[in-house]
Amino acid sequence: DIKDPEHPYSLEELKVLTEESVEIDDKRSHVRVTFTPTVEHCSMATVIGLCLRVKLMRSLPSRYKVDIRVAPGTHATEAAVNKQLNDKERVAAALENPNLVDMVDECLAPSYA
Repeated sequence: DIKDPEHPYSLEELKVLTEESVEIDDKRSHVRVTFTPTVEHCSMATVIGLCLRVKLMRSLPSRYKVDIRVAPGTHATEAAVNKQLNDKERVAAALENPNLVDMVDECLAPSYA
C-alpha cells in the first residue's frame, strides 16, 4: 500500500513490488526486498527504496536486518542505489532532510480510495 512518488498508483499496482519480491527469514531476523523500477533511469529509485526501508523500520521489530535492493539489471545505477539504500549513515542523513521525510510520509500515508 505504498504510493509511488511520481504516479497516483501504489508500488504494487505498478509492479515495482510484488509479494514474490519480499523474502523473510524469521529465524535469522532478516528481510530482503527486491524492487523493480518502472524505467531503467528512474530518478525516484532511491526514494522508493527509502520508503520501503522506512515502512519496514516502522513495522518490524528492531531485531530485523533489512536489505533493500534494485532487481538486477533493472536500473542504470543499480550498484550505487543499492549501496545508498543499505548504508546506515546515508539512510540516517536522508531521514534528517525534512523535504525527503515529507515525501516518504506522503508515500506511506494510508489511502482510502
